[in-house]
Amino acid sequence: MAKTVKKTKVCIIGGGPSGLLLSQLLYLNGIKSIVVEKETREYVLGRIRAGVIEHGYAKLMREAKCGERMDKEGEIHEGFQIAFDGKLYRMDLKKYSGETVIVYGQVEITKDLYDAHDRLGVKIIHKVENVVLHDLKSDAPSVTYRCGDEEVQIDCEYIIGADGFHGVSRKSIPSDVLTEYEKVYPFGWLGVLSRTKPVSPELVYVNSKRGFALCSLRSQVLSRYYIQVPMSDKVEEWSDDAFWDELKLRLPAEVSKNLIIGPSIEKSIAQARSFVAEPMSYGRLFLAGDAAHIVPPTGARGLNTAASDIYYLYHAMLDHYKKGDSSGLQNYSAKALARVWKNQRFSWWMSMLLHGFPGRNQYEDKLQRTEMDYLFSSEAAQRSFAEHYVGLPY
Repeated sequence: MAKTVKKTKVCIIGGGPSGLLLSQLLYLNGIKSIVVEKETREYVLGRIRAGVIEHGYAKLMREAKCGERMDKEGEIHEGFQIAFDGKLYRMDLKKYSGETVIVYGQVEITKDLYDAHDRLGVKIIHKVENVVLHDLKSDAPSVTYRCGDEEVQIDCEYIIGADGFHGVSRKSIPSDVLTEYEKVYPFGWLGVLSRTKPVSPELVYVNSKRGFALCSLRSQVLSRYYIQVPMSDKVEEWSDDAFWDELKLRLPAEVSKNLIIGPSIEKSIAQARSFVAEPMSYGRLFLAGDAAHIVPPTGARGLNTAASDIYYLYHAMLDHYKKGDSSGLQNYSAKALARVWKNQRFSWWMSMLLHGFPGRNQYEDKLQRTEMDYLFSSEAAQRSFAEHYVGLPY
Protein backbone atom coordinates (compact mmCIF):
# COMPACT_ATOMS: atom_id res chain seq x y z
CA MET A 1 0.00 0.00 0.00
CA ALA A 2 1.40 3.39 -1.05
CA LYS A 3 1.98 5.94 1.67
CA THR A 4 0.72 9.51 1.33
CA VAL A 5 3.13 12.14 2.64
CA LYS A 6 1.86 15.50 3.87
CA LYS A 7 3.91 18.46 5.08
CA THR A 8 3.03 21.15 7.60
CA LYS A 9 4.61 23.32 10.26
CA VAL A 10 2.68 21.85 13.22
CA CYS A 11 0.89 18.53 13.59
CA ILE A 12 -1.78 18.61 16.31
CA ILE A 13 -2.96 15.28 17.68
CA GLY A 14 -6.46 15.66 19.12
CA GLY A 15 -9.47 17.47 17.70
CA GLY A 16 -10.99 18.58 21.00
CA PRO A 17 -11.23 22.19 22.18
CA SER A 18 -7.52 22.50 23.00
CA GLY A 19 -6.21 21.22 19.69
CA LEU A 20 -8.79 23.17 17.70
CA LEU A 21 -8.12 26.41 19.58
CA LEU A 22 -4.40 26.22 18.91
CA SER A 23 -4.98 25.30 15.25
CA GLN A 24 -7.32 28.28 14.84
CA LEU A 25 -4.95 30.76 16.49
CA LEU A 26 -1.98 29.54 14.45
CA TYR A 27 -3.94 29.64 11.18
CA LEU A 28 -4.99 33.26 11.76
CA ASN A 29 -1.28 34.09 12.05
CA GLY A 30 -0.22 32.26 8.90
CA ILE A 31 1.20 29.18 10.64
CA LYS A 32 -0.11 26.02 9.01
CA SER A 33 -1.09 22.97 11.00
CA ILE A 34 -2.83 19.64 10.49
CA VAL A 35 -5.22 18.30 13.14
CA VAL A 36 -5.82 14.55 13.43
CA GLU A 37 -8.52 13.06 15.65
CA LYS A 38 -9.33 9.39 16.30
CA GLU A 39 -13.07 9.92 16.82
CA THR A 40 -15.77 11.30 14.54
CA ARG A 41 -16.86 14.92 14.69
CA GLU A 42 -20.23 13.82 16.06
CA TYR A 43 -18.56 11.90 18.89
CA VAL A 44 -16.37 14.84 19.86
CA LEU A 45 -19.40 17.13 19.92
CA GLY A 46 -21.34 14.64 22.02
CA ARG A 47 -18.98 14.74 25.01
CA ILE A 48 -20.62 16.61 27.90
CA ARG A 49 -17.99 18.50 29.87
CA ALA A 50 -17.32 21.68 31.83
CA GLY A 51 -19.30 24.86 31.56
CA VAL A 52 -17.45 27.55 33.55
CA ILE A 53 -15.00 29.62 31.50
CA GLU A 54 -12.28 31.81 32.99
CA HIS A 55 -12.04 35.40 31.78
CA GLY A 56 -8.63 34.61 30.24
CA TYR A 57 -10.06 31.73 28.21
CA ALA A 58 -12.88 33.98 27.01
CA LYS A 59 -10.32 36.53 25.76
CA LEU A 60 -8.44 33.78 23.94
CA MET A 61 -11.64 32.66 22.19
CA ARG A 62 -12.25 36.22 21.07
CA GLU A 63 -8.70 36.49 19.77
CA ALA A 64 -9.36 33.30 17.80
CA LYS A 65 -12.45 35.00 16.31
CA CYS A 66 -14.64 32.35 17.93
CA GLY A 67 -16.21 34.35 20.74
CA GLU A 68 -19.27 35.91 19.11
CA ARG A 69 -21.80 33.25 20.15
CA MET A 70 -20.14 32.85 23.55
CA ASP A 71 -20.57 36.57 24.23
CA LYS A 72 -24.16 36.48 22.98
CA GLU A 73 -25.41 33.31 24.65
CA GLY A 74 -23.00 32.73 27.54
CA GLU A 75 -23.98 33.92 30.99
CA ILE A 76 -21.69 36.22 32.92
CA HIS A 77 -21.52 35.16 36.57
CA GLU A 78 -20.20 37.47 39.25
CA GLY A 79 -20.35 34.87 42.01
CA PHE A 80 -21.73 31.57 43.23
CA GLN A 81 -23.22 29.98 46.36
CA ILE A 82 -21.74 27.45 48.78
CA ALA A 83 -24.10 25.52 51.05
CA PHE A 84 -22.68 24.10 54.28
CA ASP A 85 -24.70 22.66 57.15
CA GLY A 86 -27.86 23.82 55.41
CA LYS A 87 -26.72 27.47 55.28
CA LEU A 88 -25.94 29.42 52.12
CA TYR A 89 -22.83 31.56 51.70
CA ARG A 90 -22.08 33.66 48.62
CA MET A 91 -18.66 33.94 47.03
CA ASP A 92 -18.54 37.36 45.37
CA LEU A 93 -16.06 36.91 42.52
CA LYS A 94 -16.46 40.39 41.12
CA LYS A 95 -15.94 42.06 44.50
CA TYR A 96 -12.84 40.12 45.48
CA SER A 97 -11.11 39.66 42.10
CA GLY A 98 -12.53 42.37 39.85
CA GLU A 99 -13.29 39.66 37.27
CA THR A 100 -16.15 37.33 36.34
CA VAL A 101 -16.60 33.93 34.70
CA ILE A 102 -18.79 32.90 31.77
CA VAL A 103 -21.09 29.88 31.97
CA TYR A 104 -20.86 28.35 28.49
CA GLY A 105 -20.59 24.62 27.83
CA GLN A 106 -17.50 22.94 26.45
CA VAL A 107 -19.66 21.41 23.72
CA GLU A 108 -20.59 24.93 22.59
CA ILE A 109 -16.94 26.00 22.56
CA THR A 110 -16.05 22.99 20.44
CA LYS A 111 -18.94 23.72 18.04
CA ASP A 112 -17.73 27.30 17.66
CA LEU A 113 -14.19 26.13 16.91
CA TYR A 114 -15.41 23.58 14.35
CA ASP A 115 -17.57 26.25 12.69
CA ALA A 116 -14.60 28.61 12.54
CA HIS A 117 -12.49 25.92 10.85
CA ASP A 118 -15.32 25.29 8.38
CA ARG A 119 -15.52 29.00 7.51
CA LEU A 120 -11.77 29.13 6.87
CA GLY A 121 -11.80 25.88 4.93
CA VAL A 122 -9.46 24.19 7.41
CA LYS A 123 -10.05 20.45 7.49
CA ILE A 124 -9.72 18.24 10.56
CA ILE A 125 -8.83 14.62 9.77
CA HIS A 126 -11.12 12.29 11.72
CA LYS A 127 -11.15 8.55 12.42
CA VAL A 128 -7.38 8.11 12.35
CA GLU A 129 -5.91 4.86 13.66
CA ASN A 130 -2.48 3.50 14.58
CA VAL A 131 -1.02 6.93 15.30
CA VAL A 132 2.75 6.78 15.86
CA LEU A 133 5.14 9.65 16.62
CA HIS A 134 8.63 9.48 15.13
CA ASP A 135 12.02 11.18 15.62
CA LEU A 136 10.87 13.49 18.41
CA LYS A 137 14.41 14.50 19.31
CA SER A 138 15.32 15.41 15.74
CA ASP A 139 14.69 18.61 13.78
CA ALA A 140 12.30 16.72 11.48
CA PRO A 141 9.73 14.75 13.50
CA SER A 142 6.82 13.03 11.82
CA VAL A 143 3.48 11.39 12.57
CA THR A 144 2.14 8.32 10.80
CA TYR A 145 -1.40 6.99 10.92
CA ARG A 146 -3.97 5.01 8.99
CA CYS A 147 -7.28 6.51 7.89
CA GLY A 148 -9.53 3.97 6.22
CA ASP A 149 -7.36 2.24 3.61
CA GLU A 150 -4.87 5.10 3.44
CA GLU A 151 -1.45 5.13 5.14
CA VAL A 152 -0.35 8.69 5.84
CA GLN A 153 2.86 10.33 7.02
CA ILE A 154 2.89 13.93 8.20
CA ASP A 155 6.30 15.58 8.09
CA CYS A 156 6.33 18.57 10.41
CA GLU A 157 8.48 20.77 12.61
CA TYR A 158 6.56 20.40 15.86
CA ILE A 159 3.98 17.98 17.29
CA ILE A 160 1.32 19.01 19.81
CA GLY A 161 -0.14 16.21 21.90
CA ALA A 162 -3.67 17.32 22.80
CA ASP A 163 -5.13 13.83 22.67
CA GLY A 164 -6.26 13.39 26.25
CA PHE A 165 -5.29 11.17 29.15
CA HIS A 166 -5.51 7.94 27.12
CA GLY A 167 -3.85 9.32 23.98
CA VAL A 168 -0.62 8.24 22.34
CA SER A 169 1.32 11.48 22.82
CA ARG A 170 2.30 11.22 26.49
CA LYS A 171 3.03 7.52 26.02
CA SER A 172 5.56 8.47 23.33
CA ILE A 173 7.83 10.08 25.94
CA PRO A 174 10.32 7.53 27.31
CA SER A 175 9.43 6.23 30.76
CA ASP A 176 12.85 7.16 32.14
CA VAL A 177 12.16 10.79 31.17
CA LEU A 178 8.55 11.07 32.30
CA THR A 179 7.42 11.39 35.91
CA GLU A 180 3.71 10.98 36.67
CA TYR A 181 1.97 12.21 39.83
CA GLU A 182 -1.51 10.95 40.63
CA LYS A 183 -4.19 10.99 43.30
CA VAL A 184 -7.42 9.03 42.79
CA TYR A 185 -10.28 10.16 45.02
CA PRO A 186 -12.66 7.57 46.55
CA PHE A 187 -15.72 8.94 44.77
CA GLY A 188 -17.12 10.07 41.45
CA TRP A 189 -19.63 12.65 40.23
CA LEU A 190 -22.93 11.36 38.92
CA GLY A 191 -24.09 14.05 36.51
CA VAL A 192 -27.51 14.63 34.95
CA LEU A 193 -28.30 17.05 32.14
CA SER A 194 -31.96 18.09 31.95
CA ARG A 195 -33.98 20.50 29.88
CA THR A 196 -35.27 22.35 32.91
CA LYS A 197 -35.00 25.83 34.37
CA PRO A 198 -31.98 26.04 36.73
CA VAL A 199 -32.70 25.96 40.45
CA SER A 200 -30.60 29.12 40.91
CA PRO A 201 -29.26 31.90 38.66
CA GLU A 202 -25.80 31.12 40.08
CA LEU A 203 -24.00 27.83 40.70
CA VAL A 204 -24.64 26.22 44.09
CA TYR A 205 -21.90 24.02 45.57
CA VAL A 206 -23.20 21.86 48.42
CA ASN A 207 -21.45 20.13 51.29
CA SER A 208 -24.01 17.96 53.06
CA LYS A 209 -23.82 15.04 55.45
CA ARG A 210 -25.05 12.83 52.60
CA GLY A 211 -22.22 13.97 50.31
CA PHE A 212 -21.36 16.68 47.83
CA ALA A 213 -23.79 18.10 45.26
CA LEU A 214 -23.60 20.82 42.60
CA CYS A 215 -26.37 22.75 40.91
CA SER A 216 -25.02 24.08 37.64
CA LEU A 217 -26.50 25.25 34.35
CA ARG A 218 -25.79 25.62 30.66
CA SER A 219 -28.52 28.17 29.97
CA GLN A 220 -31.80 29.33 31.46
CA VAL A 221 -33.51 26.25 30.00
CA LEU A 222 -30.74 23.66 30.40
CA SER A 223 -29.51 22.49 33.81
CA ARG A 224 -26.63 20.30 34.91
CA TYR A 225 -26.72 18.65 38.34
CA TYR A 226 -24.20 16.44 40.12
CA ILE A 227 -24.08 14.30 43.25
CA GLN A 228 -21.11 12.55 44.83
CA VAL A 229 -21.34 8.76 44.57
CA PRO A 230 -19.02 5.81 45.33
CA MET A 231 -17.01 4.71 42.30
CA SER A 232 -18.56 1.28 42.67
CA ASP A 233 -21.91 2.75 41.56
CA LYS A 234 -23.07 2.24 37.97
CA VAL A 235 -25.09 4.73 35.92
CA GLU A 236 -27.67 2.04 35.21
CA GLU A 237 -28.37 1.74 38.95
CA TRP A 238 -29.56 5.34 39.11
CA SER A 239 -33.02 6.03 37.73
CA ASP A 240 -34.00 9.67 37.16
CA ASP A 241 -36.36 9.52 40.13
CA ALA A 242 -33.64 8.14 42.41
CA PHE A 243 -31.25 10.91 41.32
CA TRP A 244 -33.74 13.72 41.92
CA ASP A 245 -34.76 12.28 45.30
CA GLU A 246 -31.14 12.12 46.46
CA LEU A 247 -30.33 15.59 45.14
CA LYS A 248 -33.26 17.08 47.06
CA LEU A 249 -32.03 15.47 50.28
CA ARG A 250 -28.64 17.19 49.88
CA LEU A 251 -29.87 20.69 49.01
CA PRO A 252 -30.78 23.33 51.61
CA ALA A 253 -34.56 23.77 51.89
CA GLU A 254 -34.46 27.26 50.36
CA VAL A 255 -32.77 25.82 47.25
CA SER A 256 -34.66 22.52 47.08
CA LYS A 257 -38.05 24.28 47.00
CA ASN A 258 -37.14 25.83 43.64
CA LEU A 259 -35.93 22.61 42.01
CA ILE A 260 -37.69 21.72 38.78
CA ILE A 261 -37.15 18.14 37.71
CA GLY A 262 -37.46 16.47 34.33
CA PRO A 263 -36.20 13.58 32.20
CA SER A 264 -32.43 13.31 31.89
CA ILE A 265 -30.89 14.10 28.50
CA GLU A 266 -27.54 12.66 29.51
CA LYS A 267 -26.35 10.82 32.60
CA SER A 268 -22.80 9.75 33.44
CA ILE A 269 -20.34 9.15 36.28
CA ALA A 270 -16.93 10.85 36.20
CA GLN A 271 -14.05 9.61 38.35
CA ALA A 272 -12.46 12.29 40.53
CA ARG A 273 -8.74 12.23 39.81
CA SER A 274 -5.68 14.48 40.07
CA PHE A 275 -2.83 13.81 37.64
CA VAL A 276 0.26 15.62 36.37
CA ALA A 277 2.96 14.45 33.95
CA GLU A 278 6.37 16.11 33.92
CA PRO A 279 7.90 17.34 31.70
CA MET A 280 5.25 18.62 29.29
CA SER A 281 7.69 18.62 26.39
CA TYR A 282 10.15 16.17 24.89
CA GLY A 283 12.20 17.22 21.89
CA ARG A 284 9.75 18.55 19.32
CA LEU A 285 6.69 17.17 21.18
CA PHE A 286 4.61 19.42 23.45
CA LEU A 287 1.76 18.12 25.61
CA ALA A 288 -1.37 20.15 26.33
CA GLY A 289 -4.55 19.63 28.34
CA ASP A 290 -5.59 16.22 29.63
CA ALA A 291 -2.62 14.59 27.92
CA ALA A 292 -0.49 16.20 30.64
CA HIS A 293 -2.79 16.92 33.57
CA ILE A 294 -6.22 16.18 35.03
CA VAL A 295 -8.03 17.74 37.97
CA PRO A 296 -11.19 16.68 39.80
CA PRO A 297 -14.15 18.63 38.39
CA THR A 298 -14.50 20.70 41.58
CA GLY A 299 -13.86 24.30 40.63
CA ALA A 300 -13.92 23.75 36.83
CA ARG A 301 -10.14 23.96 36.34
CA GLY A 302 -9.71 21.22 33.71
CA LEU A 303 -10.65 22.96 30.48
CA ASN A 304 -9.35 26.27 31.79
CA THR A 305 -5.94 24.84 32.65
CA ALA A 306 -5.76 23.38 29.15
CA ALA A 307 -6.46 26.87 27.79
CA SER A 308 -3.43 28.26 29.59
CA ASP A 309 -1.29 25.56 27.93
CA ILE A 310 -2.61 26.72 24.56
CA TYR A 311 -1.92 30.34 25.46
CA TYR A 312 1.73 29.56 26.23
CA LEU A 313 2.15 27.36 23.15
CA TYR A 314 0.48 29.86 20.85
CA HIS A 315 2.69 32.74 21.97
CA ALA A 316 5.79 30.54 21.92
CA MET A 317 5.00 29.54 18.32
CA LEU A 318 4.41 33.17 17.33
CA ASP A 319 7.75 34.20 18.79
CA HIS A 320 9.49 31.28 17.07
CA TYR A 321 8.02 31.79 13.60
CA LYS A 322 7.62 35.56 13.58
CA LYS A 323 10.67 36.70 15.60
CA GLY A 324 13.05 33.76 15.45
CA ASP A 325 12.90 33.52 19.25
CA SER A 326 12.60 29.93 20.49
CA SER A 327 12.90 30.67 24.21
CA GLY A 328 9.14 30.30 24.72
CA LEU A 329 9.23 26.77 23.30
CA GLN A 330 12.28 25.90 25.37
CA ASN A 331 10.65 27.18 28.56
CA TYR A 332 7.12 25.95 27.78
CA SER A 333 7.08 22.97 30.13
CA ALA A 334 8.36 24.87 33.16
CA LYS A 335 6.03 27.81 32.55
CA ALA A 336 2.95 25.67 31.94
CA LEU A 337 3.63 23.41 34.92
CA ALA A 338 3.96 26.35 37.30
CA ARG A 339 0.33 27.29 36.56
CA VAL A 340 -0.79 23.65 36.35
CA TRP A 341 0.37 22.92 39.90
CA LYS A 342 -1.33 26.04 41.28
CA ASN A 343 -4.60 24.85 39.72
CA GLN A 344 -3.95 21.34 41.04
CA ARG A 345 -3.61 22.76 44.55
CA PHE A 346 -6.83 24.76 44.22
CA SER A 347 -8.83 21.82 42.84
CA TRP A 348 -7.50 19.51 45.56
CA TRP A 349 -8.27 22.08 48.28
CA MET A 350 -11.79 22.76 46.99
CA SER A 351 -12.45 19.01 46.74
CA MET A 352 -11.32 18.51 50.33
CA LEU A 353 -13.51 21.40 51.45
CA LEU A 354 -16.74 20.24 49.84
CA HIS A 355 -16.79 16.43 49.75
CA GLY A 356 -17.46 13.76 52.30
CA PHE A 357 -14.64 11.21 52.54
CA PRO A 358 -15.26 7.59 53.56
CA GLY A 359 -13.55 6.72 56.82
CA ARG A 360 -12.70 10.29 57.75
CA ASN A 361 -12.46 10.79 61.52
CA GLN A 362 -14.00 13.47 63.71
CA TYR A 363 -10.79 15.47 63.79
CA GLU A 364 -10.82 15.80 59.99
CA ASP A 365 -14.51 16.73 60.05
CA LYS A 366 -13.70 19.52 62.51
CA LEU A 367 -10.90 20.78 60.27
CA GLN A 368 -13.25 20.90 57.28
CA ARG A 369 -15.80 22.89 59.27
CA THR A 370 -13.06 25.24 60.53
CA GLU A 371 -11.79 25.75 56.99
CA MET A 372 -15.27 26.76 55.83
CA ASP A 373 -15.76 29.08 58.81
CA TYR A 374 -12.43 30.75 58.13
CA LEU A 375 -13.16 31.17 54.42
CA PHE A 376 -16.29 33.22 55.02
CA SER A 377 -14.91 35.18 57.96
CA SER A 378 -11.79 36.37 56.13
CA GLU A 379 -11.78 38.77 53.20
CA ALA A 380 -8.20 37.72 52.44
CA ALA A 381 -9.30 34.09 52.13
CA GLN A 382 -12.21 35.03 49.87
CA ARG A 383 -9.91 37.18 47.74
CA SER A 384 -7.56 34.23 47.24
CA PHE A 385 -10.48 31.92 46.42
CA ALA A 386 -11.91 34.37 43.89
CA GLU A 387 -8.52 34.96 42.26
CA HIS A 388 -8.11 31.23 41.61
CA TYR A 389 -11.71 30.66 40.49
CA VAL A 390 -11.79 33.42 37.85
CA GLY A 391 -8.37 32.34 36.61
CA LEU A 392 -4.79 33.05 37.60
CA PRO A 393 -2.84 35.35 35.28
CA TYR A 394 -1.13 33.74 32.30
